[in-house]
Amino acid sequence: MARITVEDCLGRIGNENRFMLIHLAVARVKQHRNGQPFLVKGKNKEVVLSLREIAAGKINFENINDFNKSPEKKSDSSTTVTEAAS
Repeated sequence: MARITVEDCLGRIGNENRFMLIHLAVARVKQHRNGQPFLVKGKNKEVVLSLREIAAGKINFENINDFNKSPEKKSDSSTTVTEAAS
């Protein structure tokens, strides 16, 4: 698999600010830790896979919030509603 570079990611998000890139990658890592699936295949660590998602154009500042809803939180809310109805 090809190596991922910061320049690939910066070019994809349209911003030369590395600080903003890191914030985007960290937000995506947090989503993975909350149960969101990876959008690219690989056996790398979650940080590298998050950067691969950014470089592939699958994650950017416009759509990062679309992935915020974790599957675990959805099931918790349905459990709460069921318990309240009982």
